Amino acid sequence: MEPDAAIYMVLYNYTKALSVALGYRDPLTRLHSERVLGLAEEIALHCGLPDQELGILRIGAAFHDVGKIGIPDAILLKASSFDETERKTMREHCAIGERIMKSTELDGCEQAAHVIRHHHEYYAGRGYPDGLAGENIPICSRIISIADSYDAMAVTRPYHRAKKHSEVMEILREEAGHKHDPQLMRVFCEIIEHSGFKAEI
Repeated sequence: MEPDAAIYMVLYNYTKALSVALGYRDPLTRLHSERVLGLAEEIALHCGLPDQELGILRIGAAFHDVGKIGIPDAILLKASSFDETERKTMREHCAIGERIMKSTELDGCEQAAHVIRHHHEYYAGRGYPDGLAGENIPICSRIISIADSYDAMAVTRPYHRAKKHSEVMEILREEAGHKHDPQLMRVFCEIIEHSGFKAEI
């Protein structure tokens, strides 16, 4: 039997400590995760996701980067581009996050962990860690992918300047059908113009 929405609220409340831990390790990633949660929730609500899926989405979005706790500081906090070895190590955060969520052994953790594992898959395949494609990627992961990409480009980080909203949207539109689900991208394009998470510039 699939856990209901109330179970995911319990799971979220019991795993908030993970978010606090991530904040001490990397405050920028924690703030990013909070924005991704808010934006992903807006997309999901506009899509009419049922309560159970919303519960999964909220956990997955809030903790999509929790696996970065397991990434060495020299890579996690690096202010320049990664080499190939560093990039491969950073990509491990998806599987690490999955293992962290599963280790809670709380009701609903398996479904949330599955979403966390797959938030960097590409709609056309060739993403990571498993190269899933299309609807084989959980819908919650596909939503988080869009929110994650938008915020990552719209906010200044140590390794890049923030892009203008128009620049970000141009890139995301080009990635529709390749990196992102084109139907979800159409929804995102509708809601972002009126969202409180829209970039200021």
